[in-house]
Amino acid sequence: MTLATALKTGDLTQLPSRRDEDWRWTDLRGLMRTVPPISPVFFDTIQAGGPFKGSTDVELVIANGRANWWPGEDTETVQFTEHDSPDNPYDPADLPMAALAADKAIEPRASIITFTGDDVASVRFVSATDGTSHHARFGVVVEAGVSAVLLESHEGRGDRYLANTLVEIFLEDGARLERIVVADDAAEAFGVTTAIVNLAPGATFNQTVLTSGARRQRIETRVNHPGAHASVRLDGVYVLENQRHADQTTVVTHGGVDGITSQLTKGVVDDQARGVFQGRIVVQPGADQTDARMGHHALILSDKAEVDAKPELLIFADDVACAHGNTIGALDDEQIFYARQRGIPEAEAKAMLTQAFLGEVVERIEHEGAREVAAAWVAARLGRAV
Repeated sequence: MTLATALKTGDLTQLPSRRDEDWRWTDLRGLMRTVPPISPVFFDTIQAGGPFKGSTDVELVIANGRANWWPGEDTETVQFTEHDSPDNPYDPADLPMAALAADKAIEPRASIITFTGDDVASVRFVSATDGTSHHARFGVVVEAGVSAVLLESHEGRGDRYLANTLVEIFLEDGARLERIVVADDAAEAFGVTTAIVNLAPGATFNQTVLTSGARRQRIETRVNHPGAHASVRLDGVYVLENQRHADQTTVVTHGGVDGITSQLTKGVVDDQARGVFQGRIVVQPGADQTDARMGHHALILSDKAEVDAKPELLIFADDVACAHGNTIGALDDEQIFYARQRGIPEAEAKAMLTQAFLGEVVERIEHEGAREVAAAWVAARLGRAV
């Protein structure tokens, strides 16, 4: 039985579960007993705003899985199109939620932004519903030699929804894209975002994901890396409390000579929250002179919180420079002590040290406005003013 058939018939046995190795820490099947009905159309227009308000005049809003608002005519550097019959090349056994999004996305089946010149654009995925499900498919094309910034947000205005989003990114020769994602789903929501990134020779893709989790949330990025002097940076921040769950999963496949990947993810979990990091870098035969570095570091602030991490390097080539690091621990008691000796209350000292810990990732964001938004987002999640 295919995944699409399973969802149509109400049989959820094909949803990812702990029996699937790549989903063992983010079990959807164990929590979703019935298929949520399709989300209704959100008739109100959601105009400019969101976490990146004021950072760009080019903004697309997709509400409950449907294109809701676009500022009007295309600009000289950004074009918006719709595709009503895209194919579905994804294998449900390998990418179950991406295949599901491609199968069930509606009105339109795919929304596409094309950068024809250097610019900044924002796309907002808004879930304004309770107890329903919606699927969206969104494409990004950056033409050869163009440098672009994509500001992406996932905003929960309802609760208990399933929001499943497929993002397909294509960078042409020498193109450059910085993607910054802020995911603020509702506490009892299920949110899954799968990004498939395809790079041409000489392209540069930089990404930073910031998330506060949900009942179950997974943000997955898969990069098809050609080598050929292309460069990738994949960064992430998760700040989790209560019983929220966030899973950041990445797979980078180096297929050619002379490719670079740099990855840094940091997280903080408190209360009964759970953070998941899965990072896999694959160096295919013949992809010599690959330079790939991966780091994941997490702080656990509660005895009941949990972090699961699985960094992997699969190397099938010679003459490569690859490394990964992973640490999970608590705040340094000595640093807290010294802060208190200087008159800083313990709670404030912990927040200050935690913000500094996460700040290393934030500072790697190149776009100044997005970097400021990210710093304010981290401070707000930690209860600190900036």
